[in-house]
Amino acid sequence: MKEILQKLIDGEISAETAEKMLKPMQILELEDFAKIDVCRDIRTGVPEAVFAEGKENDEIVKILLNSTGNGRIMVTRLIKERFENIKDELNPLIDKGFKVVYNRRAKILMVKNHEATKIGKIGVITAGTSDIPVAEEARVVAEEAGCEVLTSYDVGVAGIHRLFSQVRRMIESNVEVIIVVAGMEGALPSVVAGLVDVPVVGLPTSVGYGVGEGGFTALYAMLQSCAPGIGVVNIDNGYGAAIFASTIIKSRQKHL
Repeated sequence: MKEILQKLIDGEISAETAEKMLKPMQILELEDFAKIDVCRDIRTGVPEAVFAEGKENDEIVKILLNSTGNGRIMVTRLIKERFENIKDELNPLIDKGFKVVYNRRAKILMVKNHEATKIGKIGVITAGTSDIPVAEEARVVAEEAGCEVLTSYDVGVAGIHRLFSQVRRMIESNVEVIIVVAGMEGALPSVVAGLVDVPVVGLPTSVGYGVGEGGFTALYAMLQSCAPGIGVVNIDNGYGAAIFASTIIKSRQKHL
């Protein structure tokens, strides 16, 4: 890439030629099972994410060993047993100076040789303790996107008095976005959005039973909220909520 850019600077090639030469470098093809966006971190500030479900352990290992050219890559929805089965095979990365960090609750494996550039601050709130695994996925991803994250867990509408001091703490700490994680009836994002003047990301979880089973009641409630300023992501999509929240912060900074 540096050679191509130097030729462009020296006038040896045109901008159009440089673009054509750089495009193939954005994708790393691994045999017939993966095409990795190796420039995602440079382009977006968020490392390439590999969804573990549906992939064989040896495929995940090959991806990690071959996709760290830009310094960071994450694996999502990787259960602890699978991490234990592959961790010794990642020793070559450790030998090269990479950190291999696994978060059991978030089910995220992070491989990196540098930290994210700080961009801002977000809050993550859960309605219940059972929502914490999804919230932790959001927290870890948001941190890798460069956000400082303030958390407050188990402050849902079943004991609404628990919420107010935590919301106050986040606003006083100047969070720019709040991710609100809730299952069951999914009411908490509406309550929070009615109390704050920053964007709220509603993150429904599959925690619930009866008509709430699977998270659809929470999803529909968040989509139907009468409180303004709520954006809603898919059920259990902590990754998507974090990317959305960090994108809001980045977009605001561009216009400052």
